Amino acid sequence: MDIGVLRFDEPKRDTTRKIIHIDMDAFFASVEERENPDLKGKPVIIARHPKETGGKGVVATANYEARKYGVHSAMSAQKAYELCPHGNFISGHYDLYREISAEVRSIFERYTDTIEPLSLDEAYLDVTVNKQNLTSATYIAKLIQRDIWQEVQLTSSAGVSYNKFIAKLASDYHKPAGITVIPPDEALDFLRKLPIEKFYGVGKKTVEKMHDLSIYTGEDLFQKNEMELIQRFGRMGYSLYRKVRGIDNSPVRVSRERKSVGRELTYGKNLTTEQEVLSELRFIANKVQISLQKNQKHGKTVVLKVRYSNFETATKRLTLPNYVKNGEEIFFHAQNLWDEIGVLDRGIRLLGITVTNLDPLAYENIVLPLWDKETDY
Repeated sequence: MDIGVLRFDEPKRDTTRKIIHIDMDAFFASVEERENPDLKGKPVIIARHPKETGGKGVVATANYEARKYGVHSAMSAQKAYELCPHGNFISGHYDLYREISAEVRSIFERYTDTIEPLSLDEAYLDVTVNKQNLTSATYIAKLIQRDIWQEVQLTSSAGVSYNKFIAKLASDYHKPAGITVIPPDEALDFLRKLPIEKFYGVGKKTVEKMHDLSIYTGEDLFQKNEMELIQRFGRMGYSLYRKVRGIDNSPVRVSRERKSVGRELTYGKNLTTEQEVLSELRFIANKVQISLQKNQKHGKTVVLKVRYSNFETATKRLTLPNYVKNGEEIFFHAQNLWDEIGVLDRGIRLLGITVTNLDPLAYENIVLPLWDKETDY
């Protein structure tokens, strides 16, 4: 690539690694089916029934039977009920999900210690060098799928390739219980044929901007030059220029430090009064406090997210000099942020509070005495 009189070499692909992405199939819902076989073949939706919550709540996941009706994760429970009124709504047994996730993790550890969990139900594994001294990543992925099924009675899907980005795309290709292998010599063809909305990390708004530039597939993206993509999409443009060329050299990170703790609630009936909003903010702040306690964290930045009935979203953040962890403190700052960005007459569909800039609780605010109070200085 030439910029003025300077010439930059094209980025190079590292095809020496063997990466597996394992994704448990409809994990929470599948656990519920395992625990209650009567649910098999019926739509299962992990969310409290909207009749119990006044239309509040969000779908955590849904099994494949429910997905046939258009139900999906992050959808409001009320919408899910409208699409699938005969669905089995289950509020979720998260302690059980964590327990089973740990069992699955122990299976991974038979093959490698280089594991990067993304959530309870998915993880990257680097098996370039592995405990079984096996040369085939595909064979290892099949063994892991077999072990999970035999020991946990749940299915999983696997993607196998030479980097994380392609492995994750591949795991979503043949679900459920599928395995997709993308070797280096097939990767570029695979990526060029892919619809742009299938590129991991490209959201709805970015897809619209891509379409405005006549980018509908990986091939269209490949034809764009790097500087144009950077100018249009910033860091994402820089990243996508490389990823469509099969380049993602990010390592499988054994320890993923949590960067934020937050909670969001979606409302079937829009909030329209100050009292409703403040009541919900206090409730969410207390939930964030519980999550911070579980993770033994506190943070210095409070973020408020507001989504209106027309789906427009506003966010505002406040970085503080001292750490916060208490629900009332978090609520106090969220209330101040609400005063700055909140508009009641548009109807509130979603509220969320996140605490970022986290540190372990062992890190405390320390005020250093610059001089003794008793001196005259």
